[in-house]
Amino acid sequence: MKDTLTPHPFVTVIIPVYNDSKRLQQCLNRLQNQTYSQACYEVIVIDNNSTEDLKPIVDQFAQAKYLVEKKPGSYSARNTGLAIAKGEILGFTDSDCVPAFDWIEKGADHILKHPGCGLVAGKIDFLFQQSENPKPTELFDSLYFLQQEKYVKEGHFAATANLFTTPAIFSSVGLFDDSLKSGGDREWGKRVYAAGYKQIYAADVKISHPTRTSFEEINKKLCRVYKGGFYINKKSETPLLEFLKEIIVDVKPPARYLFKTLEERGVRDINKRITVIFLYMRLKLSKAFTELKLYFQ
Repeated sequence: MKDTLTPHPFVTVIIPVYNDSKRLQQCLNRLQNQTYSQACYEVIVIDNNSTEDLKPIVDQFAQAKYLVEKKPGSYSARNTGLAIAKGEILGFTDSDCVPAFDWIEKGADHILKHPGCGLVAGKIDFLFQQSENPKPTELFDSLYFLQQEKYVKEGHFAATANLFTTPAIFSSVGLFDDSLKSGGDREWGKRVYAAGYKQIYAADVKISHPTRTSFEEINKKLCRVYKGGFYINKKSETPLLEFLKEIIVDVKPPARYLFKTLEERGVRDINKRITVIFLYMRLKLSKAFTELKLYFQ
């Protein structure tokens, strides 16, 4: 691997997918129409053993290559893509995301401006079913998930829904931990940070992501996150009384913070604010129940 990137570096975009054919097509259509020269990038789609036939969709796009990874887990799929990636720069997104038309151009530009950085985390905008009247579940989703600037500044990682890096970083810190079904981007990002690499948040590197519209969707996502965090943080090794204290503290709802954040986002409806807080409390109780099950299993 060269230490210095070329003026117009070749970029590999890696997308894991499980079913989700309609949104995958939308994502690939946007990636086919980037401002970055088509001669300078490729898109690798890794089918994580879907029940849908996704190859005909991928084959419609000249920039895209189709692979299959049967081992369950998006991090296994991403590692499979990395094994054949040709890019001097690596971009990651998901099949349900819609990249901006200049996404690759902006991502590559930030990597070039910050040589040797560990990763660039792009901004993730949220798509509401009705932009002028989002549901409380959609508001919660947009407040709780995929907060890239916060992830970089406070958590020292970035979500793989919108991330750029280089092969040199993977050579240095290793691949994604494919034993994890959730939280693998967090675990990998922390390794990058621990190795001393700078992490950049770039608000002009944009993708859009649909919000979840039901409690069941959000809870399903969070249960995966809870399990990943439980194992990453080795909570099973925490003394029982300390573990129970952590759960009690975590369940307490930050009502004042949520009210303030909702007001800053322009949510004036008091009923929606209260609903979001109750949704938060319900999900916190779900987290406590999930972690207790894992601890005592």
